[in-house]
Amino acid sequence: MRIDSYTRRAAHAMIILNEKQPPPPYASSPPPSTSSGPPPPDQFRAVPKLDGLPPNILLHIVNLVFPTTTVDATIHRKILYWLAMSLRLVSRGLYIACMHTLRSAYVTSYARLVRPPYTSDPFAAAPPPDPSSPVLAYGNRETRVLDLYIALKVREDVWMDETELHLERDECFKDLFDLMQPRSRTEDLVLQYGAEANLITVAAPAPTKRSVTPIPFANLTVNLSPRTLGIVLFSGGLKRTIVECYRERGETLEVGAKRLVRELAKWSRA
Repeated sequence: MRIDSYTRRAAHAMIILNEKQPPPPYASSPPPSTSSGPPPPDQFRAVPKLDGLPPNILLHIVNLVFPTTTVDATIHRKILYWLAMSLRLVSRGLYIACMHTLRSAYVTSYARLVRPPYTSDPFAAAPPPDPSSPVLAYGNRETRVLDLYIALKVREDVWMDETELHLERDECFKDLFDLMQPRSRTEDLVLQYGAEANLITVAAPAPTKRSVTPIPFANLTVNLSPRTLGIVLFSGGLKRTIVECYRERGETLEVGAKRLVRELAKWSRA
């Protein structure tokens, strides 16, 4: 009798244990997704890239390339050469940072080579470049001349450091400062005075009710000779001189640019 009672109790306990449900999990997992679409945005993690850094951080990184202690000047010139010939070609952001450093390093020597009575201002106020454009356009035309001078100067400096047989050639800079620098500076001045008179615009001219439509600056160039100044208009695949005036000996570029703008105003009203 006692054995039967034990048997019945054990069988009853087994029935109770079998009826118990398994314990819930510690964390409920979401049901599996059946959609084949992309994962939620919060699951994407953008991989940081050097070119994605802010401009001030990129400029700081470029400046850290230079040694903090006093070193031989030849090392400094080789770093500038590497910035001009290699690093600035990596990306748009590094190009801007490298050119900021290079222009700051060479603008003083560039200004010393400007021949009087010519003036220079490669960093004159200009509209900022379009960040969506794949091409970095020059705000001022003299800035391009400064960049050409830098590309030539860094090479000449390193070659002189490498060998004593290399002699810096003065004629390398002759075309830059005899023709290209005064012409580009005159074009920047014509833009400045012409924009003040509503004769020239940087962007494409918008429809207006005024009798005079501003001319896009991209379509204008300046002819500079020892005796004459002229404005050349490029339109419809053709170039033609629309304004020409005399140029006095020894006059400043500012005087000649103002005279050109006055003649341009007469041409626009004709």
